[in-house]
Amino acid sequence: MLHRIAQGVRKLGAVALFFLAMLRALPYTVRRPILISRQVHNAGVLSLVIIMTSGFFVGMVIGLQGYDAFSRLRQEDLLGAGAALTLLKELGPVVTALLFAGRAGTALTAEIGLMRATDQISAMEVMAIDPMGRIAVPRFLGGVISVPLLTAVFNSVGILGAWFVGVQLMGVDNGAFWSQMQEYVETGDVGEGVLKSVVFGVAASLVAVFEGYTAAPTAEGVGLATTRTVVITSVLVLILDYMITAFLL
Repeated sequence: MLHRIAQGVRKLGAVALFFLAMLRALPYTVRRPILISRQVHNAGVLSLVIIMTSGFFVGMVIGLQGYDAFSRLRQEDLLGAGAALTLLKELGPVVTALLFAGRAGTALTAEIGLMRATDQISAMEVMAIDPMGRIAVPRFLGGVISVPLLTAVFNSVGILGAWFVGVQLMGVDNGAFWSQMQEYVETGDVGEGVLKSVVFGVAASLVAVFEGYTAAPTAEGVGLATTRTVVITSVLVLILDYMITAFLL
């Protein structure tokens, strides 16, 4: 038990030192925005299909469940507000971060791990090129920028999914659906979702880049690192979600 606790403390210390090293390399990357834009494309644009598909079906499920719950109270017109609050404050940021970890996070870890295994990172160090500024920081920033944008897309498509089920299939009044949403959704609700998506983006990107950069330089080591990325990010996102929600309530 004490051995596991000591391992956990050492890992936290290593992550903190890794983050400080990225901060020191930040000016190098900022002067080369093309490196960041490439990673936004890889982590964000290439994840759009899975985000939009998942968002639409999650919204449809919310529409079905919400209609069933509100119809028992004879308050079907509140479906739009209920779906929007559920997506903006909770499901949108959490599900997007989990999907990001499964798709883009594992890809980041595997890519950096393979660079380590094939000595590309060592070659950069020999040529006096900072691998932190060239490899780690652009991928970290690409993830931090992409997750909030993907969350916005997920929320928008999810609301459309709830509208399709509620209005088109179940017969909820179209005007009531949108007007109730405008009446009950406040700026603070949107801000809570944005804050969560930014925090989740930092956590998911840091875990993915750190695991890839410190992966053992073997095929097995890279495989284990990608698995750890999904597991650690998933648990971390849920813990952070509870902490942020409890702090803001």
